[in-house]
Amino acid sequence: MGTDRLEVARSPFRRLRWSADRSRSRAPRGRCGPDRERPTPDAAAARLSEALTLSGYHLKVASSENRLPRLPGRALLSSRKPGSTCVALIAALAFSVTAAVAGTVRSGTEPGVAVDSIVLGGTAPLTGAASRYAAVARGAWAYFQYANNRGGVYGRKIHYRYVDDGDNPAITVTATRQLIQQDKVFAIFNSPGTATNLAVRGELNGGKVPQLFVASGATTWGRDYGQYPYTSGFQPTYQAEGWVYGKYLARTASGSRVAVLFENDDYGKDLLGGLKRGLERSRVKVIAAEAYEVTSTDVASQIAKLRASGADTLVLFATPTFAIQAYQAANRIGWKPKHVVTNAAAAASASMQAASFGGRNRLVNGTISIQFLRDPTDLRSRKDPATGLYRRIMKQYAPGANADDPLYVYGMAAAWTAVEALKKAGKDLTRASLVAALDTFTAMGNPFLLPGIVVKTAGKDHDPIEQMLLRRWQNGSWKAFGGLWAYPAS
Repeated sequence: MGTDRLEVARSPFRRLRWSADRSRSRAPRGRCGPDRERPTPDAAAARLSEALTLSGYHLKVASSENRLPRLPGRALLSSRKPGSTCVALIAALAFSVTAAVAGTVRSGTEPGVAVDSIVLGGTAPLTGAASRYAAVARGAWAYFQYANNRGGVYGRKIHYRYVDDGDNPAITVTATRQLIQQDKVFAIFNSPGTATNLAVRGELNGGKVPQLFVASGATTWGRDYGQYPYTSGFQPTYQAEGWVYGKYLARTASGSRVAVLFENDDYGKDLLGGLKRGLERSRVKVIAAEAYEVTSTDVASQIAKLRASGADTLVLFATPTFAIQAYQAANRIGWKPKHVVTNAAAAASASMQAASFGGRNRLVNGTISIQFLRDPTDLRSRKDPATGLYRRIMKQYAPGANADDPLYVYGMAAAWTAVEALKKAGKDLTRASLVAALDTFTAMGNPFLLPGIVVKTAGKDHDPIEQMLLRRWQNGSWKAFGGLWAYPAS
């Protein structure tokens, strides 16, 4: 304990502290300070037994001839600091009284779960280069307010606390520990980012804290479920997305020569791996692939190399900034390939508008991507009840936010699914019951997903969403075509 002051009890009663610094040591009513008259062990034991009896406990306390019984909590009785025996006995008493009070109010409950509330936590990049993804957390928060006003989950309201991590894994670790240890959240929910979530996955699973619906399409969340059962993904995996592009090209562009720009991390590599899997046994070949680093400032040189390969199709497995740069670089050198771009870069129409210079860069027209969320900018869906619900929630609980941003839709889709999972976990909610509920889970009718998409996990398949739709960018907006593609369970 050193010379630091130690709080030995948290209870509705007075907090008792001990300090090795005699000048700071004080005890209520002069009973336990360094100047007190030290009681004999038998006298101390008798006082403790009497106090416990008065508080409703009946505990046999050994005399000085025998060991003191083992009590819950830390082994404070081993201290040899001045006054430690008295402090240890009082600490045990305070612990017991606190347990008696708590046991009558919240017996059997988990951290973050009370009679009328469930506390979820999460991190998000509220600042920094990735701050646009803060909308994922804000959209979820808005939906929870809507759900709370309709009874919550078995009468419990969901309190969702998310904190800024700046997309920095080191900050994510610190912030997540604070949410678990200080805020006592029930689960970590909906945190964006692959590297940031990987940084805390081991610790959360070690502590059996659910890492619910990670906002990242990394393949590892479902693939490694057996090793990390407290972690679950949500969106289609990047590998599944890449597979759909491969299958589409194999069916519609036989003989094409494909060049790929990809981010040199799990995100880009998962997409590239899925593309190659989708192209297996087809006449479409990947003839060139160029990587860029997340710290790169420009991808013009990579685009020049890909053009030199003779490819007629350019696949962009990049984040929005680098995808926009790639379109612009191809336009500058007069390269006019067919384009495929990942959903992460294309989800926001603003990114595509920037890539097309407001329509002046015609190369953007005809670009293929996928979607699994409802598109809030789709004029054809404005009269759809689900779109109307989304816009009402945004107006009431996120006034002033950009309701055309699909990342808010994503957050609501994840929050809707979380409510369904919490319901399935039962009225006697525990972390273990939530994980068990997700082991075999089906949720249909999510109003923020495209019609027909089912959220489902079962057996060894723990990728919740494996259906998606293809769409084409044409004259300033996305237009979906064809039916749902379903990624085969591995």
